[in-house]
Amino acid sequence: MPPATVSRATWFAGWLRGHLGRAVLAAYAAALLVPGPGLWLRRPHALPVGAVSVHLPPVLLGVLLFAAGFQIRLGALTGLLRRPLALLAALVLHLTIPLALVPLLAALLRRTPDSDQGSGLVTAMVLIVTMPVAANATVWTAKGAGDQPTVVAAVLGSTLVSPLTTPLVISLLASLLHGPYAHTLAVAAELSRGSFALSSIVLPCAAGVLCRTVMPTSWSAFWETGVTPSALLASLATTYVNASGALGPCLAHPRPLLVGAAVTAATAICGASFLLGLAAGTTLRLDRGGRSSLALACGMSNSSAGAVLITAAMPDKPHLLMPVLAYGLVQKSLAGFVVRLPAP
Repeated sequence: MPPATVSRATWFAGWLRGHLGRAVLAAYAAALLVPGPGLWLRRPHALPVGAVSVHLPPVLLGVLLFAAGFQIRLGALTGLLRRPLALLAALVLHLTIPLALVPLLAALLRRTPDSDQGSGLVTAMVLIVTMPVAANATVWTAKGAGDQPTVVAAVLGSTLVSPLTTPLVISLLASLLHGPYAHTLAVAAELSRGSFALSSIVLPCAAGVLCRTVMPTSWSAFWETGVTPSALLASLATTYVNASGALGPCLAHPRPLLVGAAVTAATAICGASFLLGLAAGTTLRLDRGGRSSLALACGMSNSSAGAVLITAAMPDKPHLLMPVLAYGLVQKSLAGFVVRLPAP
């Protein structure tokens, strides 16, 4: 890559990172105004050679996780061995917070007049909050005062253990539901235990880490100029595709109560997760960076992976992508706020 091209790629990545919030809103607006291409991209497409079909959402998710892994410098994480408190708290809280908040949400929704007592919404929220820490947490940390090594380690650690932890937590929360949605969560737990977790989550991230580890330093710096903007563009494309899948059916068959419930539930669960992370950071007497990183690890789930899992487990219920859409928007908004909190 010529130096001028490298310079332009670096500038573009910095510009896009600095305007990420506006770019995300633009992706939502595009999905609302022009959902057709996003709906087309959500469908599997056969390759011209052989009987192989490609499904774009898992590919975009793989790009995001590969980029997250590629940006991890294992040498920079060795310092966490001397101060592992924030990382351990992040991993434990990210795993256990869903077990506290989702049952509360289910109990509240049972009091609503909804015919299935909010079971569909609870199912969608379970498949969001049990995902690993979002790779985008590293991007938001870079925009503020977060502890980058802790967030990176939380993303890597939660991703690598997700084939064990995700199906376990989903199975525990499945007991809150009955009938078809309980069966759906059982199917999702099996998917997250098997090939889905391995091929869509663990392998791309591990491949990125491996490539960065074995690659000479001069090469890795060169390739990162392309990996970073590719990841940001994949993130925006994922947002657009998921939003098209959620907003398209809603525009065709408006369901204002579903939209309101999804936004309310996502705001409550995501907001409570961030607050619990901040409170835990204060209790543990972490510094400003440690508190914001702990909050990011608690509040930011890989909603893209949740969307892929929802599509795989419930292909006939695209409206359940609405909670994914709402959660993604809320967590990005809160992440931008948290990393700019002043020191206590």
